[in-house]
Amino acid sequence: MVNVIGLGYIGLPTALMMAAHGIEVVGTDCNEQLVQMLQKGHMTFEEKGLDELLHRAEKEGIEFTTEYQVADTYIVSVPTPYDKFSKKVDGSYVVRAVQEVLKTALKGAVIVIESTISPGTIDKYLRPVIQMEGFTVGDDVHLVHAPERIIPGNMVYELIHNNRTIGADSRIVGERIKALYGSFCQGEIVVTDIRTAEMTKVVENTYRAVNIAFANELAKICRHDNMDVYEIIRICNMHPRVNILQPGPGVGGHCISVDPWFLVGDYPSLAKVIDESMKTNDGMPDFVLNRIYEIMKEEGLKDIGRVGLYGLTYKENVDDMRESPALQLLESQKRHLAVELKAYDPFIRKDVVANQYHDLEEFLDAVDMVVIMVKHEEIKEHMARLTDKVILDTQNICPFEKVYHL
Repeated sequence: MVNVIGLGYIGLPTALMMAAHGIEVVGTDCNEQLVQMLQKGHMTFEEKGLDELLHRAEKEGIEFTTEYQVADTYIVSVPTPYDKFSKKVDGSYVVRAVQEVLKTALKGAVIVIESTISPGTIDKYLRPVIQMEGFTVGDDVHLVHAPERIIPGNMVYELIHNNRTIGADSRIVGERIKALYGSFCQGEIVVTDIRTAEMTKVVENTYRAVNIAFANELAKICRHDNMDVYEIIRICNMHPRVNILQPGPGVGGHCISVDPWFLVGDYPSLAKVIDESMKTNDGMPDFVLNRIYEIMKEEGLKDIGRVGLYGLTYKENVDDMRESPALQLLESQKRHLAVELKAYDPFIRKDVVANQYHDLEEFLDAVDMVVIMVKHEEIKEHMARLTDKVILDTQNICPFEKVYHL
């Protein structure tokens, strides 16, 4: 039996996918309200295909509880935030989860850490904790790291098709967990050692962060001398060995905006390029805020209260706001004691910021300038409603002749 610990954006889809493929699964979370919703058959966040997956898992007998279960396999998928000052990962949630697992685990049980952790976390924190509790790693329990590789908006497809990495001390245990994931994963599953598995996940997201930072830096350079960064990137990408990404208003989510900092925190004197790249990405919300100021001045707009942000999530067509550039921008405004901009997002139905709207028409009627922060399908379909607005398009999706860009 598999006990999945943590039923958030990663743990819940993983639990549902395993259960839907005939594996006995119990999902555990400390949030009683979340567990109660799942017990009633209601999803706790919006994601294409997850409602169907939940119904399939329910038919196979999946259970949800706040209690840790007696099991031979545990998948730990709890948050791993980072300290914004030291840039180091906060592994306390993982440590506490493992401590609770040890109270119920069968002898020889495998504890799989899916949470993203910095290289060496298992050696530095989990092995000592397990030993302090009187257990022997490799006998009483086995440790495995199987970092998640899915993204909101495409979770179900990526769970099935993405390649996976299994890091284990023992090849036999690694192959056992490979078979578990192989029950649904059609991608290649590689078995390696734990530290390599820890490093590969962080490196994957760091690679993407550095490339995004390059595009964002290009946008700043081109803005300085009034050049079209999008046309420059388009032409450069015609070269067979060049693939520059698109600039944007910042980087959000819990992967690209967070994981690279783990390397900066652990290797501050070595991770210079990574450090500067992350600072570039983190500075984009303030860059957008300054562009708003420049455009208002150029257009003769006086009332900051008539400027609105379209999009509060960190990416399109999801309800995930973790590390959202729009929220970072609004927080920066607060620090400068400024009146918060109006805001609207079709996927965020509860109030999370001041001056938030829940109807597109009402939002557009209340603003003279729209800042497109997220390229939701909704705004693409209703672009004609923006013809009389001043537009700052940070996503380069508006086809109008007069549009401001980064």
